[in-house]
Amino acid sequence: MNVQIEESWKEALMPEFSKDYFIRLTDFVRKEYHETTVYPPGKLIFNAFNLCPFDKVKVVIIGQDPYHGPGQAHGLCFSVNDGIQPPPSLVNIFKEINNDLGKPIPQSGNLTKWAEQGVLLLNATLTVRAHQAGSHQRRGWEEFTDAVIRKLAEEKSNLVFILWGAYAQKKGAFIDRSKHLVLTSVHPSPLSAHSGFFGNHHFSLANDYLVKNGKTAIDW
Repeated sequence: MNVQIEESWKEALMPEFSKDYFIRLTDFVRKEYHETTVYPPGKLIFNAFNLCPFDKVKVVIIGQDPYHGPGQAHGLCFSVNDGIQPPPSLVNIFKEINNDLGKPIPQSGNLTKWAEQGVLLLNATLTVRAHQAGSHQRRGWEEFTDAVIRKLAEEKSNLVFILWGAYAQKKGAFIDRSKHLVLTSVHPSPLSAHSGFFGNHHFSLANDYLVKNGKTAIDW
């Protein structure tokens, strides 16, 4: 599977790797990759971490599950590989950036350039069976990603956490709002985007906060 995680994250999360839940999770995931089609490719399971080292994180966006169609998932929430049609939620994210910042809507749905600037694009569950949404939920990934969020929230200050939809908001409920900026709205899904996602100005609010706290803005 060629699974690797960037060194600063490996150090930050070292206590998790020896816990019973993570050992069970590893066994389950390895078996799944061996027996069936699972996304993303094994070497991209920790892509969000590898592109955005622990000490470089400025913004955290929380998603739920990787995309489960061929060629879509590459380890970054909401993002798809170049050449893949951007899914509806991502289209709506681009529309809000256009509305908020006046930036043109990109042709590619690949958000690697965000990750490289310090945006941790974190799904709650890092793997999924092909064509079976939610198939790797409640196997231990959620506990692992809760630990990721807790580590960031406790050890860093002045981060921006972007929580779209009830699931992400529940996952980030414990974050100290006096220490970080927590932005919440409905999910960018077509089912809810018109009920408060469009017009939330999260991208400009995030950048204003970063600049106010001596950090460089994100080129969304």
